[in-house]
Amino acid sequence: MSERDILAEHRVVAPLKIAVMDNIGPFGDMVNKYLVEYRRDRDHEHAESPIFQGYTADNYKIDFTLSRFGTGEGKCILNESVRGKDLYIIGDITNYSMTYTMNGFVNHMSPDDHYQDLKRIIAAVGGKAHRLTVVMPFLYESRQHKRSSRESLDCAMMIEELADMGVTNLMTFDAHDPSVQAASQLCGFDNFSAFYQFIRALLDTEDDMIIDKDHTVIISPDEGALNRAIYFATVLGVDTGMFYKRRDYSHIVNGKNPIVAHEFLGDAVDGKDVIVVDDMISSGGSMLDTAKQLKAMNAKRVFICCTFGLFTDGMKEFDEAYEKCYFDKVITTNLNYRRQELLERPYYVEADMSKYLAQIIDYSNHDISMDNVRTPTDRIREILVRYNNREDVPIAKYHDE
Repeated sequence: MSERDILAEHRVVAPLKIAVMDNIGPFGDMVNKYLVEYRRDRDHEHAESPIFQGYTADNYKIDFTLSRFGTGEGKCILNESVRGKDLYIIGDITNYSMTYTMNGFVNHMSPDDHYQDLKRIIAAVGGKAHRLTVVMPFLYESRQHKRSSRESLDCAMMIEELADMGVTNLMTFDAHDPSVQAASQLCGFDNFSAFYQFIRALLDTEDDMIIDKDHTVIISPDEGALNRAIYFATVLGVDTGMFYKRRDYSHIVNGKNPIVAHEFLGDAVDGKDVIVVDDMISSGGSMLDTAKQLKAMNAKRVFICCTFGLFTDGMKEFDEAYEKCYFDKVITTNLNYRRQELLERPYYVEADMSKYLAQIIDYSNHDISMDNVRTPTDRIREILVRYNNREDVPIAKYHDE
């Protein structure tokens, strides 16, 4: 059954509205644009029914204001009613480029600041929305998802707090550890991946790859990313391997045990194209060490695919590694803020997620199972067949989400 037929059979939960926080403004505008196009082009037989009032619109964004007093305290003001709406709040808690003034000092916003602003919007809604969903691409405090000593469980506290505030569902991408959703049994938790967008971006950039067991291998840079690598390798029909981090547990540096070495488990990568998959690039040290070892093992090319490119230590080390041919491309999504210097790098490739998120929100508003958008196996295999057969069509046109 086609997407059009699936959506035509389901009513919407309530009129759709999205609240796009300033920290994800350009991306949120693209999501809004696709939602407008989807519904305007869709010939819905019930579009004129009162049940579908507001189904097609020129804009689904709500008007709201986040402001601060001179002391740094903040508040949210909704400039329009959201009563009875199916509201989706979209925000990027990693956007460190945003600032506010406190007592005359300019402060860059931290994830904590963005999270407080998110809660201010929820508080301003005041339970009046028919349903409230938070779309948080990078899950707040997701790196602090379990205890290894006497320490806080920040991610679990966040999920529990949002549930208590009336959030019905939390949507995120490539959560560091999805099992953290057990913090609240009554709040929905949808975790999506970017595998389809990764392979599209890669194949649209490289025109001479051969995706099979003899020419390509998927590598996990650590134990935590192994499930991602296994899934990706299974869909592509190639082999997989893994590095594991050997740490020094005798002391702590910058809040973590330092890595002594990366050890490799898997078949030979000699002469093969290697795709390294993970959820994020933070400082990037581990990823660059992995790429360096793969090239030392005579890998043909190394492509790094990560959902979130944070690059907390800047681009210098990546520039030097690229000049030394340790890797060939870095592919990340546009789900989080990326500095301009990254976008200008010759080795950087963007995997656009705006159309995918618009489709997710569209399906959710119709209360349709997320299985229709969560598993991209068939679409990935479709573009692989076309690519391996060298059909003279850009990858981006092979299949629209």
